[in-house]
Amino acid sequence: MNTALALSIWSSLPVPALLIDASDNIADMNPAAEGFMNNSAKWIVGQPIWDRLAVDAPIEESFLRARENGTPLFVNDVDVGTGSRPPLVCSLHIAPLAGTPGWMIVLISPRELAGRITQSHSVKSAAKSAIGMAEMLAHEIKNPLAGIAGAAQLLSMGLEKDDLELTDLIVSETRRIVKLLEQVEQFGNLSRPEKRAVNVHDVLDRARRSALLGFGGHMNMIEDYDPSLPLAWGDPDQLLQVVLNLLKNASEAADPKEGGRIRLRTFYEHSFRLRRADGSGQLLPLQIEIVDDGPGLPDDIKGDIFDPFVSGKENGTGLGLALVSKIISDHDGWISVESVPGRTLFRISLPLAPKDAKEGE
Repeated sequence: MNTALALSIWSSLPVPALLIDASDNIADMNPAAEGFMNNSAKWIVGQPIWDRLAVDAPIEESFLRARENGTPLFVNDVDVGTGSRPPLVCSLHIAPLAGTPGWMIVLISPRELAGRITQSHSVKSAAKSAIGMAEMLAHEIKNPLAGIAGAAQLLSMGLEKDDLELTDLIVSETRRIVKLLEQVEQFGNLSRPEKRAVNVHDVLDRARRSALLGFGGHMNMIEDYDPSLPLAWGDPDQLLQVVLNLLKNASEAADPKEGGRIRLRTFYEHSFRLRRADGSGQLLPLQIEIVDDGPGLPDDIKGDIFDPFVSGKENGTGLGLALVSKIISDHDGWISVESVPGRTLFRISLPLAPKDAKEGE
């Protein structure tokens, strides 16, 4: 096999792969590993493997035995962390590198990725069913509610002051329900995105400024942008709606007096490809991360957070993140969440704009 072909295979591997030298230092890593480690090979290469990879299992002795005996090692369903993100449940495949004594190759297979992709397809299907039911209910309920509110207002004209509290309660509650139904209708009537070349940093800046002037005034928002990021292919207004929703959730989860911190990060992960249910693949190299230091998502809804009508807020409708998921799905993108107390990360992956597309076209 010639060198060019070997390098091509190495770069094309869909799972993170690390090459470990005889001194347990990282000698090389493929693009998928750069994404997994949240760092470039230029920075990671030369560092000790067990300083950069935290495995929740007694693996170092087994690793040494595999090297000494020249045999492969398989470790299934262990938590693997990198220091820059919460641990993921992974399977590790470790084997000696043929022809190079003492050198080892480590393949990391994150199991959560496949689960989340399957979940995203389920969420999309559930959203379609919920939309149809919600639209029907909203249409059938709004008209009689208007009649109830009108009747209560007429009754209030002939009542004493002490009795007005009851009619005022009827009117205020009917208005609250109508507002909820309007949100349901908005969820169902969201138009298809009008895609064009978009600078995601412009979208993030608009959302950040809007948030700081309103609901996020008590938050410290940090920009961590990759200035060389290419243009995305999407609807800037709908993407703005997505980012505003995520910033609002993070702001509301923080202490209203002490506030909190939100980090807006962008980077390029050229090996990220989403495999869809029909077998087709979609390259999604543009990454947006929104990370907050709030209390995290409740454990009982963490796995269903993108489902319609699932909410961790006391008076939440459960439509905000379902709408976010629907918009990103309509953009042929992918959204995921990782949450532990003190750190919640939403990651949006988007496709590139066509090469001949200019910003705004």
